[in-house]
Amino acid sequence: MTAVHPTGWAAVTASGATAYAVSNWWPARYVGRMRPDVELRIPVDSAYVSVLRATTVSLAARLDFTLDDIEDLRMAVGEASAMVLPSATPGSDLTCAFHMESGKLTVTLSVPSASAELPEEEGFAWQVLSALTTHAEVRRDGGNLVVAMTMHSTVDA
Repeated sequence: MTAVHPTGWAAVTASGATAYAVSNWWPARYVGRMRPDVELRIPVDSAYVSVLRATTVSLAARLDFTLDDIEDLRMAVGEASAMVLPSATPGSDLTCAFHMESGKLTVTLSVPSASAELPEEEGFAWQVLSALTTHAEVRRDGGNLVVAMTMHSTVDA
C-alpha cells in the first residue's frame, strides 16, 4: 500500500515497517528498504545527545547548509531527543538515521517504547522542532517511537 505524503514523500508499508522514499526520484527497487547514508546508535541516555548534535552539524556542513541552518538543525535534534528519550525502554538504544540529498537533510530518531502515547504537538519541544525544520513528524512504528525531521538549505531559496 502506498500513500503520498503532501511533502512529496511516499510512505510504503512492507512487512509492517514504514519506509520513506522521494516518490519521483528513488528507484522502485529501493522503495521499502531505503538505506540511510549515515546511521548512529547510542545508549538511551541524555549524555550522548551531544554526539547526535555534533554528527548533525558535520553532515549539514558537508551539504553546504548555512550557519543559521546548521544551528537550527542542531537545536532541532536536541529537541527531538528530548521528545523520545523519556519514552524509551530503559537499557535500549536510540537509533538516528541521516538521509542526505543536495540541499536537504532528513534526520530520523527512533527508540523502542512500550508507551502507546505520542508526544503532544502542543508541547514546547514540538513547537521548537516544527519551527526550526521544513517538515517534522512523530509516529509509532511497531514498538518504536519515531521523530523524523527534514531541513532544506536556505542557500537554494
